[in-house]
Amino acid sequence: MLRLRAVCPFSWRAFQFRSCSCKPLITEMIKCTDEGQIFDLIQKSKAVLSEKQVECAFNILWQFQKQKTSFLKNVECVRDHPQFITLHNLATSQTEFMNDDTLVNVLYLTQQRATETHDLLVEALVTEAWRRLERFDINMLSKFSFCLANQHLYFSPLMGKIADIVHRKLETIEDLRSLSVLMVNISSLISQRFQDQLVNKTEHLFDTIDSSQVNVARRIVKFLRNIKYSYYPLLERCNTVFLSNMNHLDLDSISKILSLYHSLQFHSFEFIKMAKKRLTEMISLFNHPHSFVKLFVALGPMAGPEEKEQLKSTILLMSEELTSQQALAVMGAMEEMESRNSHLNKKIASILHKHLDNYKPIELLKITRALVFLHFQNKELFVKLRELLHSYLKISVIPSEISILVYALSILPSPYLDEVEISRIEAVLPQCDLTDLNSFATSVLRWIHYDRTYLDNTTGKQLKLLQKLDHYGLQRLQKCTNLNLLWEELKSLKGDWFAESLLEETVATLHRLMDEINYKNVAEIASFLSRTNYLSTLLLDRIASVVLQQTEKIHPFAILPIILPFSILNYDPPQSDEFFGICVRHLNSYLSVLDPLMLVFLGFSLATLEYFPEDLLQAIFNIKFLAKMDSQLELLCSSLSMRVQLRLMELNRAVCLECPEYQIPWFHDRFCQQQYNKDTGSVNGAQQQIYKMLAEVLGGVNYVKASVLTPYYHKIDFECILDKRKKPLPYGSNNIALGKLPEMHWESNTQITGSTLPPGAERIALEFLDSRAFCRNIPHLKGKSAMKKRHLEILGYRVIQIPHFEWNSMALSTKEARMDYLRECIFGEGKS
Repeated sequence: MLRLRAVCPFSWRAFQFRSCSCKPLITEMIKCTDEGQIFDLIQKSKAVLSEKQVECAFNILWQFQKQKTSFLKNVECVRDHPQFITLHNLATSQTEFMNDDTLVNVLYLTQQRATETHDLLVEALVTEAWRRLERFDINMLSKFSFCLANQHLYFSPLMGKIADIVHRKLETIEDLRSLSVLMVNISSLISQRFQDQLVNKTEHLFDTIDSSQVNVARRIVKFLRNIKYSYYPLLERCNTVFLSNMNHLDLDSISKILSLYHSLQFHSFEFIKMAKKRLTEMISLFNHPHSFVKLFVALGPMAGPEEKEQLKSTILLMSEELTSQQALAVMGAMEEMESRNSHLNKKIASILHKHLDNYKPIELLKITRALVFLHFQNKELFVKLRELLHSYLKISVIPSEISILVYALSILPSPYLDEVEISRIEAVLPQCDLTDLNSFATSVLRWIHYDRTYLDNTTGKQLKLLQKLDHYGLQRLQKCTNLNLLWEELKSLKGDWFAESLLEETVATLHRLMDEINYKNVAEIASFLSRTNYLSTLLLDRIASVVLQQTEKIHPFAILPIILPFSILNYDPPQSDEFFGICVRHLNSYLSVLDPLMLVFLGFSLATLEYFPEDLLQAIFNIKFLAKMDSQLELLCSSLSMRVQLRLMELNRAVCLECPEYQIPWFHDRFCQQQYNKDTGSVNGAQQQIYKMLAEVLGGVNYVKASVLTPYYHKIDFECILDKRKKPLPYGSNNIALGKLPEMHWESNTQITGSTLPPGAERIALEFLDSRAFCRNIPHLKGKSAMKKRHLEILGYRVIQIPHFEWNSMALSTKEARMDYLRECIFGEGKS
């Protein structure tokens, strides 16, 4: 269809012309009130219809079409009408004689009628448009690219030609509306450099559009999503447009914006809050599944308890009318909502079961994951799912699809793969990227764990497959020469296989490509180090250097992920004061617009590093901010909400202990009591050993206290008290046993002076530090453990930290050696 055809010259025109203007007939068309009148005019005038009249007829028919409630049914009636076929044939014959505007408009209007894929008119119009492409103005070019996108021709040579024209004419383009359409449609074909040029041009033209141009702003965000670039300056400006037009946004617009923000990981508390209010107002407006499912998906995850119940009860009433895709969308939203409505879960699962044969592999994965997450039990459904996944796996040849199928099978009850399926995996490994390899490895490890646990068996095939995954993963890293391409594969990697098999080589590759770290990707590389707990001083120093050199190019939203690895890994780079100082100053002008949870995380991260910027703390610890944060917590999932509350408590504690001069009050007593009442008091084997040995070393169980809560609710493993002659002092008869809930045995308030000890005596806190307290690659204490040690020392403790690698070392392999180790730590002496 898209090849240039040899066009035979017309020796005569196929249609008669009126000597007079075509306007009278167009005027008559405009006066028509339904399709029948238009078709009557076409029948009477078909011998003399001009191109403009044909365009007008298409346009008016489309206007009538948009007013119909039964859209597709009416499309079929119109499309099969004899006079519409006449109009269609006339247009097909006239394409060469249409002007540019008419040509593209007729193509657009034809596509709106859901024409068949290989419609002759569409073919003729597209071919003719290709011939004229170079002379199209920017408006025609954007409209034509939209028509090609409707045909899913994103990767066609014709779309490539359009991208080339845009590239050549970019400097002269001044219409952001048309440019935004083109940007979205050519985004799959353009280079990194061209992407940057389009982003810069968009920034330059943004102020030329009216603040009501929601569609332009939405297309800009969609373009950024397509090129996977969370460019905060543009996202902020687009977000401002959305906020100022919230009262005019419909369900479809809000739903699309939320989806785009989710893909870009762009968080706007103000937008979510206003969107929630607007969507909640719509609950009673929709009674058709098509619209209500869209509302359920958009509002459900952020709705309050009452709204959630209303949404669930309504969708339950509509459940019999849901299509396969609507049921899939509802199930995905229920997973996000952590739905515990067993009746609704069963109903939606039954609809999915009914349509299971029609779903694609990626959709089967979504279904499997949701059902497992919601703890849904239906043996028949899971058997059917497994059969379908196995049948797809036996015929699939696409690596990403095979990895999806294998992953879905691995999370089903009783996972297994036969020899043919293992061979299929092995065959595609050379074509896999790191994401696919990691997915395969996660699945195989889950499979091995199941076999060991339930079948007491691990086959050589499984281990051999893991070795091959290691080989191809290392090979891919060693061949990598581009940091941005590497990041696309790294950003979602997690799990035991990656950490054990590829992490060291990944860091070596990042070292090799370190010069490519710049203001655009510095936050991404920092987030990788945070996620993996890998202390690479080379990479952290490079990150600090980039920030110091290119601060003005880095958006304040990126400061948190940049600071995070330094905080988590407890590392101060060279020029640390200058580095952290410039990060804080860069944030100051944004303190009033940053989301509450981001401010809390920022404050805690800096506090871990012993930085307490007064402006930031004053912005957090005030009634207005805390009220705003409370309203945001209502929009978050339960796990993230709890994480934010814990960080705020820890920041409050850090400020009270380390910066008492700020006079910020402690207001987390009730919260801490609620949290510690939920504590199960579990202990590990090493802690049990240490407790027994401490009792022996100190002279009995009355000389050691386990599971202690200090003022400000730090929990410590063990506490003992030595007098001024270094002799242990006994506790009372109400000493707590190991593994029980901790008690705060100091005064009930938080005043440090409230604790009373004999003159010259000292409290000792003993903490067993497992692997979580240290960086993954070296025995370097992480930020939170270092902060806790500081706080305990401020509270008057001498802190003894017992690292797991020392306690479990060969040097301490005997009880006697461990007893000597404890004596040395407590008394500064070896054998008694």
